[in-house]
Amino acid sequence: MHAPFRPRLARVVALVLGVVVAVATPALVLTIPGEYGVPDLVGFALVGGAIVWFCWRQAGVRAQVDEHGIAVRNLMLSRRVEWAEVVSVRFGQGRPWVQLDLADGDTLAVMGIQRADGDFAAAEASRLATLVALHTRTAQND
Repeated sequence: MHAPFRPRLARVVALVLGVVVAVATPALVLTIPGEYGVPDLVGFALVGGAIVWFCWRQAGVRAQVDEHGIAVRNLMLSRRVEWAEVVSVRFGQGRPWVQLDLADGDTLAVMGIQRADGDFAAAEASRLATLVALHTRTAQND
């Protein structure tokens, strides 16, 4: 029940693309015709490195849950919230990923559950909503 939430399709695509770019960039830099100078080659390497870094971050998107709350690692930002802070879980039509409504009025995207994963994503959103309901239950709910 406390297994991490990770996207399937986005993770596979990011890992494959990252490996391809990681292999192709040095091959390109080392075999490119001599008309390019050192600054150009460094530029190619930096762009390739940025793409690999982006793919690595995308592949690492997840939400880790435990007894105390949920730690969300999105593409650029990471945040941890306690269960009591989560008001609801939303995954309506048109949403690319799950959103948590928080008690302070803020929302938190959970990119670890992505619409592109179809039925798997719907099941994972339901699992997260169940976890929220279980962990935010009080004597007044019973």
